[in-house]
Amino acid sequence: MSVKSIREQDGKALLKRWLPEYSNNAFGLDNAGCIVSPGVLDSSKGDDWNAILEKNPWLKTEKLVAKPDQMIGGRGKAGLIAVNKTFDDVKAWIMERMCKETTVGGITGQLTHFLIEPFVPHAQSEEVYVCMQSHRYKDEIFFYHEGGVDVGDVDAKASRLSIPTGCEVSEDMICSELLDKVEPTKCQTLARFIKALFAFYRDLHFAYLEINPIALLSNNKIVPLDLVAKIDETAAFLCAQKWGELDWPSPFGRAAYPEEALIRDLDGKTGASLKLTILNDKGRVWTMVAGGGASVVYSDTVADYGFGKELANYGEYSGAPTTEETFTYAKTILSLMCRYKDPKGKFLIIGGGIANFTDVAATFTGLIKALQMFADQIKEHNIQIWCRRAGPNYLEGLKKLKVASDKLGLGVKVYGPETHITAVVPMALGLTAVLPEPDLSAGSAPPPKREMIKVKSSGGAKKAQKPPPAGEKHTIVTATPETRAIVYGMQNRAVQGMLDFDFMCKRKTPSVCAMVFPFSGNHYVKFYWGTEEILLPVYTTTKEACQKHTDAITFINFASFRSVYETTMEAMQYPQIKTVAIIAEGVPEQQTRLLIKEAEMREIGMIGPATVGGIKPGCIRIGNTGGMLDNVVMSRLYRPGSVAYVSKSGGMSNELNNIICRNSNGVYEGVAIGGDRYPGSRFIDHLLRYQDAPGAKILLLLGEVGGQDEYDVIKAVKSGRIDKPVIAWCVGTCASCFATEVQFGHAGAQARGQTETAMAKNAAMKEAGIIVPDSFDKLPETISNLYTKMVEEGEIVEEPEGETPQVPVDYTWAKKLGMVRKPANFISSIADDRGEELKYCGVSISDVFSRSMGVGGVLSLLWFRRQLPAECCKFIEMILMVTADHGPAVSGAHNTIVTARAGKDLVSALCSGLLTIGPRFGGALDDAANMFAEAHDSGISAKDFVEQSKKQNKLIMGVGHRIKSLANPDQRVVIIKEFAKKFFKDNSILDFALAVEQITTRKRANLILNVDGCIAVCFTDMLRSCGAFSREEADDLMSFGCLNGLFVLGRSMGFIGHHLDQLRLKQPLYRHPWDDITYISELA
Repeated sequence: MSVKSIREQDGKALLKRWLPEYSNNAFGLDNAGCIVSPGVLDSSKGDDWNAILEKNPWLKTEKLVAKPDQMIGGRGKAGLIAVNKTFDDVKAWIMERMCKETTVGGITGQLTHFLIEPFVPHAQSEEVYVCMQSHRYKDEIFFYHEGGVDVGDVDAKASRLSIPTGCEVSEDMICSELLDKVEPTKCQTLARFIKALFAFYRDLHFAYLEINPIALLSNNKIVPLDLVAKIDETAAFLCAQKWGELDWPSPFGRAAYPEEALIRDLDGKTGASLKLTILNDKGRVWTMVAGGGASVVYSDTVADYGFGKELANYGEYSGAPTTEETFTYAKTILSLMCRYKDPKGKFLIIGGGIANFTDVAATFTGLIKALQMFADQIKEHNIQIWCRRAGPNYLEGLKKLKVASDKLGLGVKVYGPETHITAVVPMALGLTAVLPEPDLSAGSAPPPKREMIKVKSSGGAKKAQKPPPAGEKHTIVTATPETRAIVYGMQNRAVQGMLDFDFMCKRKTPSVCAMVFPFSGNHYVKFYWGTEEILLPVYTTTKEACQKHTDAITFINFASFRSVYETTMEAMQYPQIKTVAIIAEGVPEQQTRLLIKEAEMREIGMIGPATVGGIKPGCIRIGNTGGMLDNVVMSRLYRPGSVAYVSKSGGMSNELNNIICRNSNGVYEGVAIGGDRYPGSRFIDHLLRYQDAPGAKILLLLGEVGGQDEYDVIKAVKSGRIDKPVIAWCVGTCASCFATEVQFGHAGAQARGQTETAMAKNAAMKEAGIIVPDSFDKLPETISNLYTKMVEEGEIVEEPEGETPQVPVDYTWAKKLGMVRKPANFISSIADDRGEELKYCGVSISDVFSRSMGVGGVLSLLWFRRQLPAECCKFIEMILMVTADHGPAVSGAHNTIVTARAGKDLVSALCSGLLTIGPRFGGALDDAANMFAEAHDSGISAKDFVEQSKKQNKLIMGVGHRIKSLANPDQRVVIIKEFAKKFFKDNSILDFALAVEQITTRKRANLILNVDGCIAVCFTDMLRSCGAFSREEADDLMSFGCLNGLFVLGRSMGFIGHHLDQLRLKQPLYRHPWDDITYISELA
């Protein structure tokens, strides 16, 4: 998410709603106008002209202005404004242009949305210009006493007022700094308006607001006429209610595709990052890239090799998307690729940097599913697929992809971290020789083996380390092997990764000394230190953690974007904290700017927001930086090298680790400052540290389009403050290939002027003497050449590579990789909560509802591992209903009531009632079923069965009722019996039980087949005759006690009802009356 443009109508609607509140009702907007969309071309859609008139009757009574509302600059000069027109004039003017292509400023696109608003009569002399925009340390208000289409270069002409972050603005400041050329009679009114407008701008998290012109009428009424606005979308959790429903339109000239909306909607429902922008749906080169920074690098490389016009899309899928999310993303890409044929064929490049925590194999499962769906179309459209991927479980992912490719005949080429990130691009485009694919059976890529470079004899002296200027102090404290940190949030995986890194680096103590988690009491969490187990304390407050661990100087904040501002502000109040890392993405810019102000005031270094962190080999790593341990080993991050880098992208930092390791002696230190527009620390902050660090010999900068931070580095190099060799590349060079503005993966990756473009910054860095390769794809070669030269000249002294440390692997991860096995402690065959959604015996929970299985169907899945026929499920539900309760007098209900009245909780009261269930109460169902089934199966007659039971002094279970008889039947028995007769295929045991009833009732009228007995025999008939079970399986189920289980389940409803009833009636503690107890002092 990022700063995004909104429609003019939405901006004016916000002004109409909120400006009166911010100005104490001194100012407002009478009418925000209305939007006319392509719906006017189709009367069936409900937003035709009649509907518009019905909602906006003023259209017929006022003179009007009409104009496109699609973020088009220079509408007036392009003749795209109709002024002082009637409704019929405006309607005709819009219909003439609706959905027609037009060219404005060299960009061609369709006009699809128009704004109609009341015409405001005014003189040219009454027009003024106001603009507000945010910067790293301030907000700025521009004002010019003239406005309109011919205002000219306002940057050069306008008066400016800078308001430092967090400060207020007064009317006096506005008058003195901005309004010196405004008539004195209008000055105070205009100052009040600008002050209210600034409060509106700041509180609703605008990042840019330009109103040109504003009509300053003779009656002192102020009316905004034309408006351009951008809002910080990340502030939605703070402002969504104030904003209402905002439209985020695509730039003019780029069609809005339903596929983009699909991915945007999916992105809004997941913690992963899913982005898709379609640039040229007929293009030949398509990408499916994991990582925000990586996605730009791939697009750059395609463009740098001359295929920019063929680049079809820009986007990313990252942040550990699920299998299903990856499937949806991949099939969307493939469906677009197969929309149009190209005789030259097409390319799909599946790529990404080395992931930190995304399970590559899991995402590839979704990708493979999409490839299977489109296999025939892929071959029909001659689509070549090239893949380069690395990160957790990458090897398994590549194996799966290769097997699927061979099976489907797709010819996919797969590569891992043995090649650098963009190596597949020139191979795919046929520009370089195709490298052999790696042996996927050989295991993960090992650390590269490099031959030591021979030092050339040189009589020159080695260049001395330049001392830093006197008094200069770095805000970021460089880590040492003794640096310790407090981690905010229960990020056990990240903390374990930090401890494993510490152990590999042979630290004496863990880098994490404590964790903070406010939602549970103080406790300890178990972690591994190598193969030993240790305990780390967890506190509920940062204050207590700091008090107990005074040696902690680093605060690593994993709080969500909603709470990271408050938690970071609190941490910075403790003097011991010298460095703060903010991991969360989506922190509102205003909050970030306030954090930067606080950090710089307290001389605290800040990394992030939106960062993976940083790493200093041999000392510490922040969070998940460096990825899994096998990647730490592969990139030799356990010991320091000579190359120090700084990057915006966290995903690309892993890739830089890999590139540096393969082309030099490794990383000295690396930091990902985060991709937001205003990162807590800048490139220059870290490069100056590296300049002053004797161990850092080569400085590497990976910048990106947007922002001015690279120019600070250029200034330092030109001035000689940085005199170590600097290699730099600014990603985003592909932007010049796009006709319209594209928001790249990071919030800050968008140019706000020519100097902020990647090409301009690369050129400026090269002119300053920084080493700039021709493209990112040439970066490895550039590093290798410089490193080799410095070793040969003696500037870098290589050391023999030591022993590679053993990597301790967690059991769960080792099992996932198939490295170990052990028998499970539990086995379950009825439910599975591991996948995308919960499953009952293989049936997903969504299917349970879509197929209306009901309680009976769920019970059949969980108890019997079968989906029983509908009549059986209905019968189960009938049993639950008829056994739900039998009044308050029975022992179970009585116990429940007494327990409830004793003040015990619901579970205790329920258990008290359930414990009475047994042979004398409720538990007769199983016995009745067994007794009648055995008798029936033995072939004995009903008469002989009764006589035999009498001789053995054995009660016939399920027979007898206190008051009911054949003449006065129990309606529950009647209902169950009739249902069984109607729906069950066989009623043999029921018929036998009814025959027994005929004999027992001759002796006494109430010796009928009671509800327990009727349920028991009918249930046995159901199991035996429904066709879902063999006879043996049915008998086993009866022996397991499932009938008593039905009674327990049903009667629990009644017991819970009695507990709630007693609470509702506020019944006191129960004490049994004396007169209902016979007290016996002596036995007879």
